[in-house]
Amino acid sequence: MSGFPGVTIHESAYVDEGCQIGEGTKVWHFCHIISGTRIGRDCSFGQNVMAGPDVTIGDNCKIQNNVSLYKGVTLADNVFCGPSCVFTNVLTPRAGVERKDEFADTLVGQGATIGANATIVCGHTLGEYCTIGAGAVVTKNVLDYALMVGVPAKRVGWVSRTGDLLGEDLTCPRTGERYKETEHGLAPIED
Repeated sequence: MSGFPGVTIHESAYVDEGCQIGEGTKVWHFCHIISGTRIGRDCSFGQNVMAGPDVTIGDNCKIQNNVSLYKGVTLADNVFCGPSCVFTNVLTPRAGVERKDEFADTLVGQGATIGANATIVCGHTLGEYCTIGAGAVVTKNVLDYALMVGVPAKRVGWVSRTGDLLGEDLTCPRTGERYKETEHGLAPIED
């Protein structure tokens, strides 16, 4: 598709006018990118993804099959959205009541992972490097590096930047990186 150098767009995908897509991004089968959407570099959109209007997606994000990103959703860099995860945009929807002026923003922090079939209720912030378990329903803000599971989602532990479960010593078993608790969740300890 012309106008997007270095971008792969499958012939079955639709990209509306007024979108920005960074180099190295791949948009696969049956996707629809709606006007005003800004997508960073090196992203991957699986089959049947819809984004927009006016959605912002950072660099190196992976959006798996059957995900819809509605107006008000912002993904920072390196966010993973698992298959069929759900973002809402209105708290009290009704088919017969116009509520487009009530769309609530949802911010997803850098490096966050959202598991398959999880639901993110609008108006909340998901912290950096948090992990939302498959099927969880997020109804409140999520701390940085928090591991959230269940309905409604509750924090059951902490994870590292690499997504590994942290023990009581808050040390990543994969990298040895150490963490400390803060008011925003966890933060790496700088040596």
